[in-house]
Amino acid sequence: MSGFENNDRPLWQWSACDVAQAVTAGAVSCAEATQAAVERMRSTNGELNAVVEDLGDQAMELAHAQDGAGVSDTHLLAGVPVTIKENIDQKGHTTPNGIAALAKALAPGDAPVVSNFRKAGAIPIGRTNTPEFSFRATTVNELHGRTYSPWNDWATAGGSSGGAAAGVMMGYGPIAHGNDIGGSLRFPAYACGAATVKPGLGRVPAYNPSAPAERGPLAQIMSVQGVIAREVRDVRLGMEALVSYDPHDPWMVPAPFNGPDLGSRPKVGFTRETYGHDMHPAVSEALDTARQCLSDAGYEVEEIATPDVKACGETGFRALMGEVKVFFEADIRKHGSADINKIFDVYFDMFPPFAGDELLKVMAERARFVREWTVLLSQYPLVLTPFMLTPTFSWNRDAEGEEGVHEVLGTAFYSYSMNFMGLPAGNIPANYNDGLPVGVQIVGQRFREDLILEACEAIEERVGIMAHKLWDR
Repeated sequence: MSGFENNDRPLWQWSACDVAQAVTAGAVSCAEATQAAVERMRSTNGELNAVVEDLGDQAMELAHAQDGAGVSDTHLLAGVPVTIKENIDQKGHTTPNGIAALAKALAPGDAPVVSNFRKAGAIPIGRTNTPEFSFRATTVNELHGRTYSPWNDWATAGGSSGGAAAGVMMGYGPIAHGNDIGGSLRFPAYACGAATVKPGLGRVPAYNPSAPAERGPLAQIMSVQGVIAREVRDVRLGMEALVSYDPHDPWMVPAPFNGPDLGSRPKVGFTRETYGHDMHPAVSEALDTARQCLSDAGYEVEEIATPDVKACGETGFRALMGEVKVFFEADIRKHGSADINKIFDVYFDMFPPFAGDELLKVMAERARFVREWTVLLSQYPLVLTPFMLTPTFSWNRDAEGEEGVHEVLGTAFYSYSMNFMGLPAGNIPANYNDGLPVGVQIVGQRFREDLILEACEAIEERVGIMAHKLWDR
């Protein structure tokens, strides 16, 4: 029997898979699914501030039009309400990226994520909040204010896709768009209890028609587009829709989302290495739980020594800071708030930017880091790692000087190292501690996000879906 036929939850709580299946079967209309999500958004977003531009009226018009036109075979996301992060272009809307000075010009066209969502039959119902320049681990700015955690009023919702993660957990559609240059998909998912996979380099097309100039080369290869969802199966469905080829992105590889069948469960490497930093017991418990879940699901999990993640991450972040200095420090100083300027001062002190010949040599050295990991992943196609070494922290922790930035970013090398190398990495809750979820990371071979999601699903099946715990408490 179809999953949606057994779903007795309110429509706004349904998975994207169930919504699309029900719409395709004619059991639910696009308008009904959209209206449920819009009503939920409008009744609760005043407290959460996840959505900063309400597209509900346009969404209802699109839903009615889609109902009239009928469902196509290409509509993987038929009638599924989605949100779009405010740092990518949506035609006729602004792309402020958390900056008041950019909240004027209307985008001349859609970013590929938006057009791919629409081709798949999804209905955008709102645009979500992001911190200034999408460069904080919490989501707050002077233009729109703070996005709150759906769990409580003191914890961060994460950044920079905090609006996306908070909104999807609260019920503003089952799939939210987000992006990730150093952890901006994974940390909001970690903070809010959602699921995600940071795609590898070349997976999802990226391009903003409104961009006045090209991004720096490191930003091009470290930043990726993806989705955050409440359930792993919805991450998979959303990713299958987004990998549709778009020629505007010179990095994109037109590869199918699902790779070849390996014939059996892939071997999983496991590490709890902290490189001298303390690991919170709740994170340790999440790792142990995830490891046991994978073993119970038939994976062979072996504790291994990985290449030096901390050296890779810190090298990559210092290189990125060197690029930031050149490409947009002037904009930060001119348009950024006092808070973001102080935070960048600490970033530059903690991660001294590479420059000149040194930056060029580091860019060459990147190949060594990637090679070491691709060799490891040829033996262990998946590697289970920590993501953060502590559970979710207070919402403004990264604005509390060097100590705050160190806790938030200094120990997050398992996050941004994967961006530097362009490797895919998923995040899934594996513990519930002191009223908040705690996640783990699974790294995979290039173009094998499908294997990562299968492993994440094995954990989810045993730990449970955190959104249900949020709604039912």
